[in-house]
Amino acid sequence: MRVREWYSWHFPELVKIVSDNQRYARVAIFVKNKKDLTEEKLHDLAAIVDDDEGIARSVIDAAKHSMGQDISPTDMENVLAFAKRVVSLSTYRKNLHAYLVSKMSVVAPNLAALIGEVVGARLISHAGSLTNLSKYPASTVQILGAEKALFRALKTKGNTPKYGLLYHSSFIGRAGPKNKGRISRFLANKCSIASRIDNFSETPSTKFGNALKQQVEERLEFYATGAAPTKNEVAMKNAMDSVLADINVDGVGSDVEMNDADEAAEMKSKKEKKEKKEKKDKKDKKSRKSDIGEAEETPKKKRKRDSEIGSSKKKSKA
Repeated sequence: MRVREWYSWHFPELVKIVSDNQRYARVAIFVKNKKDLTEEKLHDLAAIVDDDEGIARSVIDAAKHSMGQDISPTDMENVLAFAKRVVSLSTYRKNLHAYLVSKMSVVAPNLAALIGEVVGARLISHAGSLTNLSKYPASTVQILGAEKALFRALKTKGNTPKYGLLYHSSFIGRAGPKNKGRISRFLANKCSIASRIDNFSETPSTKFGNALKQQVEERLEFYATGAAPTKNEVAMKNAMDSVLADINVDGVGSDVEMNDADEAAEMKSKKEKKEKKEKKDKKDKKSRKSDIGEAEETPKKKRKRDSEIGSSKKKSKA
């Protein structure tokens, strides 16, 4: 970090005592000129380093015996201005990450539980929306973000890429060189499932995401030691049972209303069935009556036709 390089000309021992960049910048802003650092500032300095009086004491002791050179007021102002800028950007980054975590817990909790908020948000951003990501097959999710490498490989008839944005997941880094492609394909499959669950589920939950993450962990263990992983059917059934159990616990207060609604719906369905049955019986009665009427009319028509034939024969003889 540039602040370390600049301020080390004045206080080089501070680099070994304070390792975090943001904390280093805060300490540099507080100390300013090392000659002005006294025992009276011990508690204020300890508050900057997370109430660690040991580190604060080490900073004060190092400032007394520092080998750094003096720095001009103009240079000190530039160093402090740059340090304030670093602290501001670091604070903004933390706030942005907190916002991303809270947003992903609502939009895609299972995807965030599986691969983390940052990688999950990158996948959604690259796809355009969670709906678009849920429509992609696992093979597309696997190389999402490596389109240029894919088209170049297809053009030159070379090897296609094995992973895109999923490479930033911790699972890919933990896999061996020979198993990176396998675990990438398996992880893409689970990401596709998680995105579909998040997109079409009404109540957000991380049950399925945790179950899918456990499956990926077991697959890594399988590649490393050969231990048999849990079957997908069993893992999904356990996750579904836990989700249903949570829904039942949350819905205890509204059981009476739900029962009343079910009874009303059942009564309505019975009434509709009764009306349909009555209509059907009436229709059957009408059809039976029409059949009987036709059966009675048929002999009369036959006798009438025979009489007409007999009369016509008599007329022909005469």
